[in-house]
Amino acid sequence: MLTIASADIENMDKLVRVQFANSLPGPKPISLIGTIDAAGKTNLAPFSTVTHLGSNPALIGLVSRPNPVARHTLANILETKSYTINHVHSGILSQAHNCSARYPKEISEFSATGLTPHFEPSIRAPFVAESRLRFALDLVETIPIKANNTILVIGKVTLVQLPREHLHPDGSIDLFAIDSLASTALDTYFQLTPLARLPRP
Repeated sequence: MLTIASADIENMDKLVRVQFANSLPGPKPISLIGTIDAAGKTNLAPFSTVTHLGSNPALIGLVSRPNPVARHTLANILETKSYTINHVHSGILSQAHNCSARYPKEISEFSATGLTPHFEPSIRAPFVAESRLRFALDLVETIPIKANNTILVIGKVTLVQLPREHLHPDGSIDLFAIDSLASTALDTYFQLTPLARLPRP
């Protein structure tokens, strides 16, 4: 068994360290975060740091990376308090992956990658029309994580859209049927395969 200490991690080349640290938790949901600024310029960025924080109210957290470069997603969320989370499926994987390129603020990732913005009357931020599970959030709070200068963004779910047939009566969503993807590192993606659904112990 290979043993890697914290000093070893710190001494890795930057990209090696990023890939390694991103792989440690295993596959994580990959989503596109849709935002818009006050002037109406849309933005779309892939995130694999989305997690459920509670159900009453329904709260979702995501972690925004350190800020040595402009973070249009975070800036837009702070400015408008509105954003969407859009699951990625295999049919849009290449476009979603290309949203991670560093486009200047005046270039929308929607137009750059060929994805389609979808708006709802009560929601300011854009959804991804091609996504099969998408939901809107209002910003609740941000929590700075001082150890690495990241920010935990917490939002309240305000609207959810998905195919009716993939929502089960018990509230669970058939993520396999929707073809929701997961990722590790910066460039590796996984499809979900159901294994078992066990009874409550």
